[in-house]
Amino acid sequence: MGPHPAVAAIRLAVRRVLHDVLTDLTDLPDLAARTAGGEPPLVLVACSGGADSMALASALAFEAPKLGIRAGGVTVDHGLQAGSDLRAAEVVTRMTALRLDPVESVAVRVGRDGGPEAAARDARYAALDEAADRLGAASVLLGHTRDDQAETVLLGLARGSGIRSLSGMAEVSGGPGRSHRYRRPFLQIDRQTARKACMVQSLPVWDDPHNMDPAYTRSRLRHEGLPALEKALGKGVVEALARTAQLSRDDADALDAWAAEAEAGVRDADGRLECAKLYALPPAVRRRVLRRAVVAAGSPAGSLFARHIEEVDRLITGWRGQGAINLPGRVEAQRQGGRLVIRQG
Repeated sequence: MGPHPAVAAIRLAVRRVLHDVLTDLTDLPDLAARTAGGEPPLVLVACSGGADSMALASALAFEAPKLGIRAGGVTVDHGLQAGSDLRAAEVVTRMTALRLDPVESVAVRVGRDGGPEAAARDARYAALDEAADRLGAASVLLGHTRDDQAETVLLGLARGSGIRSLSGMAEVSGGPGRSHRYRRPFLQIDRQTARKACMVQSLPVWDDPHNMDPAYTRSRLRHEGLPALEKALGKGVVEALARTAQLSRDDADALDAWAAEAEAGVRDADGRLECAKLYALPPAVRRRVLRRAVVAAGSPAGSLFARHIEEVDRLITGWRGQGAINLPGRVEAQRQGGRLVIRQG
């Protein structure tokens, strides 16, 4: 008799991702260069102890040895609740019981930039990056589910952040020098399937009280917003939002590629952006070119919103002699002699 359908589903999702890791290690030299030399590739799971990440940890522990992959785990102690260090130690014990190795807990200090949720996320990814670099991991698996994806799309819609925000979380992501580091096997699996997989395997799980706290935007969306949408529109809202994410990502990727190609053609011999050539571009492409230039000048991508780029865009499309535009990261954009000058002040 085979495994429970929920267990089979999560194992299949992880197996597919691990095959992708092995393929990428062959096809992407920069990824292979980051892995620990002379040993089988290491894949880590980021585990909070919740149902999603515990289901992911168990599936990784089951599937990785069959493919000659080492499986390890990292839990991040955000220090935001009393006893968080003890809970992190318990998660380490649970991962060790699954025969993950190496396993460790990393304590972080959460700042305040961007609000509590964004600050915690930034601290968490910084810790995971450090652990992956230090341990020579090929990839880090994250337990985001289809429900998380739906919430992310709705949050992007509420912020009016454009099609890239509506594309939600990518199945594979990573910053400069860290391509293909993060992988999300569960984006097509709902939260209940992951919880069911834990239950039938008798895996203990921890429910973060922050996930129930109405002080957090995502918590309100999860427990009030999405249920209200499903009540008004019927079942299937989560699946529809997840499909929207994939369609939006395909469109956004195409537009980003177009903007990357167009950028060289709108610069003069000195590399300055020419306003007349920018004006001739389709708005969606032009704004991407502008965003790329602003980020390159030193503006943090996570702090740069659509309204910032719209203001810069008005220097091209609604020029009336206005002054410099102040942007995150002490970057300013100014029109001078038919050129757009973007630099840190």
